[in-house]
Amino acid sequence: MINIIADYHTHTIYSHGKGTILENVLEARYKGLKEVAITDHGFKHFAFGVKRRKLEKMRQEIDNINKRFEDIKVFLGMECNLISKDGAIDIDDASLKYLDILALGYHMLAIPKGVMDYHHIYVKNYLHRLKRIKNYKIIHDNTDTMIKAINNYKIDFITHPGARIPMDIKKLAIGASKVGTALEINANSNVMTVEEIKNAAKSGVKFVINSDAHTPADVGNFKNGTNLAKEAGLTKEQILNAAK
Repeated sequence: MINIIADYHTHTIYSHGKGTILENVLEARYKGLKEVAITDHGFKHFAFGVKRRKLEKMRQEIDNINKRFEDIKVFLGMECNLISKDGAIDIDDASLKYLDILALGYHMLAIPKGVMDYHHIYVKNYLHRLKRIKNYKIIHDNTDTMIKAINNYKIDFITHPGARIPMDIKKLAIGASKVGTALEINANSNVMTVEEIKNAAKSGVKFVINSDAHTPADVGNFKNGTNLAKEAGLTKEQILNAAK
C-alpha cells in the first residue's frame, strides 16, 4: 500500500488557485497530511505568476501558520518556469531566500528570456502540436533544456513531466537521478504512462506524488497518482512523500 503523507504541489489565490494558504493547510490537516507546500506559479507566468512583492508576505503567513499548528509542517515553494533554451528559469537569488522548495515545469504562458527562446520553447512546440506527428528533434531539445535547468539550479522536483510539451521521460529521469531531482506523478495532469514510469524508475530517480490542487478541496487528492504508481510497481522507498 502506498500512503502519501505530504502534498508538495498546491496553488492559492496568490496565483490562480481558489483558496488561501490557510484554507489549503486546514484541508491538508483534515486529510491527515504531515506536510504541505504552497507552490504558486513563478514570476514570469504571464497570467498567473506570483507578484514578487507578495513573496515576503507569503513567507510571513506560512511562518505564522507553522507557529500555530504542531501537527503539520508548511513549506513555501514555487512552481518555476523555463524561460530559456539554455535552461534559465524565472527565479533569482534574492527570492530564493524565502523558499523551502523549488519545483520546475513547462508552461506555455511563461514569458521567455528572448526571441530565440520564444521560438525554441513555444513556437516549435505549438507547431508540433498542430501537426500531431512526433518530431523527435523537438522532443530531444525539450528534454535537453530541462536537463540544463536542473543542472543550473537545485530543483526538488519536475512538475507534470511531459505535459504541455513532450519530453523523453527516460532520458529526463537519467539526468534527474544524477542531480537528485525527483519526477512528479501529478494526480491532476499527469501524462506519463505506466511504461514510462517503469522505465524512469530503472534510472534510480525518485518520485513525488502531488495533487496540483487549485482548490482547497483537492489538496491531498492523490488517487490518480497512487493508482499509476501501483500499476508501475513503485515501492514506497521510491516515492519521497510516501510513509515509510
